[in-house]
Amino acid sequence: MGANGRKSIFITGAASGMGRETARLFHGKGWFVGGFDVNEAGLASLRDELGGDNCLVRRLDVTDQADYRAALAAFGEATGGKMDILYNNAGIGRGGPFADQAFEDVMAVVNVNFVGVLIGIHEALPLLKATPGCMCFTTSSSSATFGMPGIAVYSATKHAVKGLSEALSVEFRAFGIKVADVLPGLIDTPILPPGAVASAPPEGMFRAIPPMEVAKVVWEAYHSDKLHWYVPPELVELDKSATLTPEAVRDQFGGGSLFMNVEPAKAG
Repeated sequence: MGANGRKSIFITGAASGMGRETARLFHGKGWFVGGFDVNEAGLASLRDELGGDNCLVRRLDVTDQADYRAALAAFGEATGGKMDILYNNAGIGRGGPFADQAFEDVMAVVNVNFVGVLIGIHEALPLLKATPGCMCFTTSSSSATFGMPGIAVYSATKHAVKGLSEALSVEFRAFGIKVADVLPGLIDTPILPPGAVASAPPEGMFRAIPPMEVAKVVWEAYHSDKLHWYVPPELVELDKSATLTPEAVRDQFGGGSLFMNVEPAKAG
């Protein structure tokens, strides 16, 4: 088992959703796939699907630095010390009014969604530095455009991921490492609460999107210099509005619904 000269991608949260679809897409393009998750059953089925010669799957708790280091060591052994893409995708969502949330739930979201990303990037740097033309890619969220009520802490971690990507996109130029992120809207994955897809509007920026659309963006980002990727693309209008007219965006939430009709931002 090993990459045998193939390009390679290291994916966290690979057992389902966007991570799994990314693994499928890159496997189809001839890449060697590293799939990592806490969902061991999902990883086993991924290995069966891709074939043991085409992937390395392993349980990984992204909040455990030693475990992450061991996973990277196994991946590096399989790829000859290379990593063409680090895809920080693992994430959890525990919502509800902030005032009602248990603090352990608050910290679980922070640790998986942000601390796990910090650990992954920091520990993967030697492999990335050794790979010309590589990319560090991270899943942010549409909730990184404006803080979303009901998922305040999740939203905060995704703002942090977006800011980290922006800063590292400058810093990592010195190493020849490209940095980018994706800001998905409502993606039909297991992280969503029951009924979220069924209650989504049929059109607009918060319509339900298949996870393969995010996987396609990872591929496009690898071949581009673009920093932020929006899925669907019209989410960029929410980002503009949140920057230029945050009070107006705030007031459109009303009762706290995520599915807003946001007017395009206007300068001046």
